[in-house]
Amino acid sequence: MWAPFEKRLQASRIALLTSAGLYLKASQPKFDVVREQDNPEWGDPSWRSIPAGADAAEIGVAHLHINDQDILADPEIALPARMLSELASEGVVGGATAEHLSVMGYQDRGLEDWRLLTLPALVGVLRDRQADGLILAPA
Repeated sequence: MWAPFEKRLQASRIALLTSAGLYLKASQPKFDVVREQDNPEWGDPSWRSIPAGADAAEIGVAHLHINDQDILADPEIALPARMLSELASEGVVGGATAEHLSVMGYQDRGLEDWRLLTLPALVGVLRDRQADGLILAPA
């Protein structure tokens, strides 16, 4: 369901959501690709928060359905935080959240866990971060 975007983009705080399965190697668990390998109909419905200024060396990728080499070399491919920051500094957008969101895009066909658990959690985080809009950066 789409919600109307009532603010001007130049006055809006924007967050990013990547479906590339990014996580912080030192402090966050990987997305559960082992369970997915055992049960290909399942996808990890959890999510991670990635600081906008995270360095490429800090980021890992856990996703069975993408080639992670390019993303590991330049996470901006899957999470364009620097580009969003540039748009904010140019006044195209009002600002960017300090942290962005990451999920593993391949999900259970029924999406039940996503609808009941993941989505409400993400909406709550975005509200807490006072995000006015969200850009999906699919993997």
